Amino acid sequence: MIKKAILTGGGHATRLRPITTTINKHLIPLANKPMIFHAIDKVVEIGVKEIFININPGETEMQKIVGDGGHWGIKITFFEQTGGPQGIAHVVNLAKDFIGNDPFVFYLSDNITLGSLKPLAEKFDKENLNCLLAFAKVQDPERFGVGEFDAQGKLARILEKPANPPSNFAQTGIYFYDHNFFEAFKNIKKSARGEYEISDVNTWLIQNGFKVGWNEVTGWWKDTGKPNDLLIANHLLLDELPAAHFTNGASVEKGARLEGNIKIGAGSKIGLKVLIRGPVIIGENCILDDCYIGPYTTIGQGTEIYSAEVEHSIIFENVDINCQIRVVDSIIGKNASIISGHEAPPKGHKMILGDNTFIEI
Repeated sequence: MIKKAILTGGGHATRLRPITTTINKHLIPLANKPMIFHAIDKVVEIGVKEIFININPGETEMQKIVGDGGHWGIKITFFEQTGGPQGIAHVVNLAKDFIGNDPFVFYLSDNITLGSLKPLAEKFDKENLNCLLAFAKVQDPERFGVGEFDAQGKLARILEKPANPPSNFAQTGIYFYDHNFFEAFKNIKKSARGEYEISDVNTWLIQNGFKVGWNEVTGWWKDTGKPNDLLIANHLLLDELPAAHFTNGASVEKGARLEGNIKIGAGSKIGLKVLIRGPVIIGENCILDDCYIGPYTTIGQGTEIYSAEVEHSIIFENVDINCQIRVVDSIIGKNASIISGHEAPPKGHKMILGDNTFIEI
């Protein structure tokens, strides 16, 4: 049985800037909790008791937010990815001393998967596999490690980001291994892009007689590499939550309209002229007045929204929106302010925008 897991918590996520300029990608809130919490939930569900999370050198925020694992009744250890970015296979190898000779699951924490990992864990155990891969059919396989199959349909090798993909089966960020992973790693070299590829580890195991199985992930799987991916993931996670999750701890004025599945944290205040249509999650100590909050929106704690319409968006904590504006398909980082530009002359849009910012007016 799998008792150990390695989760990714490092990297720089340049495609998600400016959001990731000041926050680790894995701490971005999805369904109002850090992304990596969803990964931890998944591996804990299959019986994992020890988790090893790789972090960037000098990282401190991840440890503060995730903690030592007590919240889940497990043990969490953090380790730095030394020597700069050298590929995710290198991340696993750095955890060799933690893993020892035990089997483990390696989970890319920026991948969101609906459904349980239990069927994969059970297949790995029952078939006594050295490695189990999870594939998903995708429309853009050239972005991923892709499975190549022989004439009999047997998995022959994995190609990393091929220009001409041999199939549309992409490796998801879920891998089960025994200790032979580390033998495979010793026998691969860096790729042309200077990284130790997990695809090369898997190919070495396949071509050297080890028992490598695979399963298709038939539920929903998403690599959250771009801003729109985060919005889609947030949407689907909200849809997956059971009705019992949506509780109301707010003070709601008579006349406010709450429709559908809505969770509101303690200490929040909902004013008279407010319409909220779920699924929506609102954090603790928020203030909403004279505003509309539409489906698939999550709002972090301490946020205040007045006179605005917000829909299908991720709003971080302590945001101030105070103007007549309609916000859709948006991600707004913590402590951001959106206020009216007509309170004092000259009229216009005043902006302080970081690198790689996108704004539509």
